[in-house]
Amino acid sequence: MLRDFDLTKMAYMLPAILFGLTIHEFFHALTAYQMGDDTAQKQGRLTMNPIPHIDLFGFIIMLLVGFGWAKPVPIDPRNFKRPKRDEILVSLAGPASNLVLAVLFGAIFKAMLTFAPQLFQNNQTGDLLSNFFVYGIWINLVLAVFNLFPIPPLDGSHILMVLIPDRYYEFKRKLLQFGSVGLMLLIILGNQFDLDILPIFPMVQFLFKGLVRMLALN
Repeated sequence: MLRDFDLTKMAYMLPAILFGLTIHEFFHALTAYQMGDDTAQKQGRLTMNPIPHIDLFGFIIMLLVGFGWAKPVPIDPRNFKRPKRDEILVSLAGPASNLVLAVLFGAIFKAMLTFAPQLFQNNQTGDLLSNFFVYGIWINLVLAVFNLFPIPPLDGSHILMVLIPDRYYEFKRKLLQFGSVGLMLLIILGNQFDLDILPIFPMVQFLFKGLVRMLALN
């Protein structure tokens, strides 16, 4: 759905991507702050301004391939009261915020269809609104699912690092060192050969269809 470059799709996707990425990183920063770490807040990341959160390369990949990333929010686990638990909560906060946002997009869409159906009677306006909400749901589900994969620099890798015992330090060091390169190779190979090496889209489609059924949007 997002793999074919199309200027019209870009117009719908850009607001959803910027909003989704911003919410994702903001909730990482907010959760860290609530857990006692003000590192992100001091570096200007506790903000709803998308500019400090955008990783240019990850943003371009998101536009071209359909999934990408923002700048990781800096944290210092030494400031946490319970470092392992709190680091996992901070890592989960971003994907969780996108899941909630996807449901909110769907719920607002459903409410508008129910209480203001006249907005959708004009084909042009109806298509604009429908595409806005559909892309809002889809993009946020992509951000949630993709970021939970345990590959650096994604959120899932931070959770994995916490769960792997410290005696496997060398393995963790190498994973952090080469994980980003491996992620890029997986993305490039998957896009080049049209393969779901990372099963992101099947998982997102499953969640999307479930949300559509739950809210009776079909």
